[in-house]
Amino acid sequence: MTTTNSTPTQPPQVTPFPRFIGTQQPRSTPRRVGPIDTLPSREVLARLPELSTWSHLTGVEMRARLRAAERLLAWLAERPGTGWQERWDSCETDPGPLSWVPDAASANGRCVKNFRSEVVSGLAGLLLCRLVLPSYDFLVDYGAVRLFADVRTELSADAFTRAEEAARARGMIGRQVAQTLTCLSKIVLHTGKDLHEVTADDVLEFRAWNIGRYGRHQTGIHGAWDVLCDVGVLDSDQSLRATLRTGQSTTEELVAQRKIQCAPVRDMLIRYLNERRPAMDFSSFRQLVGTLAGTFWADIERHHPGIDTLDLPPEVADAWKARIAFTSGTKGPKKPRRGRLEILARVRTFYLDIQEWAHEDPSWAPWAVRCPIRRSDLAGVAKRNRARTAEVHQRIRERLPHLPTLVDTAQKHREDQAALLDAARRTPIGESFEHDRRTYRRIQYRHDTRSASQHGPDAIVITDEHNGERIELLRKEEDAFWAWAIIETLRHTGVRIEELLELTHLALVSYRLPDTGEVVPLLQIVPSKSNEERLLLVTPELASVLASVICRIRGEDGRVPLTARYDAHERVTGPMLPHLFQRKNGWRREIISTKVLYRLLDETLERAGLTDRAGQPLRYTPHDFRRMFITDAVTGGLPVHIAAKILGHHSLDTTQAYLAVFQEELIKSYRAFLDTRRAARPAAEYREPTEQEWNEFQQHFELRKVELGTCGRPYGTPCAHEHACVRCPMLRVDPRQRRRLEEIIRNLGDRIEEARVNGWLGEVQGLQTSLEAARNKLSSLDRLARNRMRNRTSVALGMPIIPGEER
Repeated sequence: MTTTNSTPTQPPQVTPFPRFIGTQQPRSTPRRVGPIDTLPSREVLARLPELSTWSHLTGVEMRARLRAAERLLAWLAERPGTGWQERWDSCETDPGPLSWVPDAASANGRCVKNFRSEVVSGLAGLLLCRLVLPSYDFLVDYGAVRLFADVRTELSADAFTRAEEAARARGMIGRQVAQTLTCLSKIVLHTGKDLHEVTADDVLEFRAWNIGRYGRHQTGIHGAWDVLCDVGVLDSDQSLRATLRTGQSTTEELVAQRKIQCAPVRDMLIRYLNERRPAMDFSSFRQLVGTLAGTFWADIERHHPGIDTLDLPPEVADAWKARIAFTSGTKGPKKPRRGRLEILARVRTFYLDIQEWAHEDPSWAPWAVRCPIRRSDLAGVAKRNRARTAEVHQRIRERLPHLPTLVDTAQKHREDQAALLDAARRTPIGESFEHDRRTYRRIQYRHDTRSASQHGPDAIVITDEHNGERIELLRKEEDAFWAWAIIETLRHTGVRIEELLELTHLALVSYRLPDTGEVVPLLQIVPSKSNEERLLLVTPELASVLASVICRIRGEDGRVPLTARYDAHERVTGPMLPHLFQRKNGWRREIISTKVLYRLLDETLERAGLTDRAGQPLRYTPHDFRRMFITDAVTGGLPVHIAAKILGHHSLDTTQAYLAVFQEELIKSYRAFLDTRRAARPAAEYREPTEQEWNEFQQHFELRKVELGTCGRPYGTPCAHEHACVRCPMLRVDPRQRRRLEEIIRNLGDRIEEARVNGWLGEVQGLQTSLEAARNKLSSLDRLARNRMRNRTSVALGMPIIPGEER
């Protein structure tokens, strides 16, 4: 994740495509017509034999197709319209260009199937002549696969040849090449353009139609886009997926989504948010916009139409607080909102920011009003934080003991899948083999095998003879490897999920220790959530994992392929880098997505069969590994401030919230502390005391009893004030000796007066110090007595009344 440092600009796009993001939309310009749209039927029929795809036909076949085309033209001529395209459009969907075929076949005594085949062949010739430009719906219903192959021969043959070469150069296999060329053929037929004239709008329109009809884009559309870019038809170096990404929205666009009615408030919110935006990452910024513009102000406008001031009446503010206390779902009963305190805190910060800014910039003064969120409304924040921290700690206490089992499961599954793949490779197709006391049969790759489409003809497919399960081993072994690599890297580094996916080959660096000259491997973590770069020491275990990853993803040239990662939170695409956690998806290399990462982790957990104390499946998140990593490190002796540096935390409080201290570890740590302290002391201090030493120890406590109370000096220490107890701070006055203390105070006063009369000024100073100490001890005695008296009775304090509004 990359932190936003300034208000972002939109990434460059080929062209804006707002009408093609969803379903296919009506054209804003008149639909193009074919080059022979106005020719009479006779001249149209004369062009058909000139088609290169008809040159191999016999005389009988050509006459049959010409008759079929002539009948189709005669039927179209009866439809309304000034040209062939208008007539075609009027009947393409209802009743359909081939609706007359059954009746015509019956009238001529022909088999409907054979007669339809002839008419379809004749229609194919008319489409290749570009008499009409069919819709995508018709091309799908028409179902003439041969037509799309003829398009590549008849229309833009050279361009299609270069497109096929570009597809194979990208690493596409036979089926993927065919799907890509079929998509291009449909676009050429529909638009009436040659292949080199196709635009980005045409490709995206085809994609939009697929989404409208099937709910997803057609297989091959991404390949069609990439091939058109490779041959220079489209001027873009981005993939289709990257082109469709909208990037970071502006503040105005984000606020406009909330449909705020009051223009002055809307403008003020935009201005405030633009002030906050540079210091926030985009994900946090969108959350802030959603709270202030949506959950706060849009909700108030919805329930109190016409309001135009931030100075909310108390009843309006109270009603809004009551609404956000619960979720606003329409299904089922309302539930308490978990993020209620965060919403209140953001709104309070919003008001207080404006109040503070108004002191420096008077233009904010009209909006500087009293805050409807009192400090008392946020009284539960500390309690909530403690509860969340306790939940996190308990979560780690439950999961950390099971971590070795999870790691062993991932390792064992990886080794098992690798061994199974190796055994299948040695087995001829059609024969059976045994592995781990189970029997498998290797079968032939089939195009309709969904699980084998990822690797095409290179796929190794087997069936389990026990349950008939079909397994694509290359995919299974790949999933097992990446699940193992992800778990091992997370547990050895404690990195965040976005930091894991952003690791590159360039992140492995070395450092030479200045004192010993030893070379230490380090792993560079790029700036992420805290926008702070850091280095981690690579342990031998982590080095082994990273080496396995690099060996797996290296290309034939020995280099790690370059890929770009899209940050869905920041909505930006990073540069092309040799990312480590990449895999091949068809012919493309892509960074492992967050969705795939969670799937691989969940599958490993299900395979491990871990459960909690209640018997429920135990689930791990990538952040759990981060907490377990630092908890294990700190309990192993790593100082907390070093742990904070490793995690990239600016505050020790954040790191301490990650640490789950076990009761067993607490006892061990305290006992270790005692052992360490004893080891630092002379051994003679821990021997058995002699009779004389024991008597001396007991005598010490007897000697602590003095005239006014008890001496509190430690054992083995002499009297520091030469038994001038009234001055000593270690004296604990016995309340029963109050009268004697008062007599000493009176006596000291008399002696001071006598010393002054006789001119003994040195004596006056010493007696004055003793008198002051005696008075302080008497005051302490009185204060102690009052406290004891106060605790004996209870006083009704009543409810406090706080005047005014509390900031």
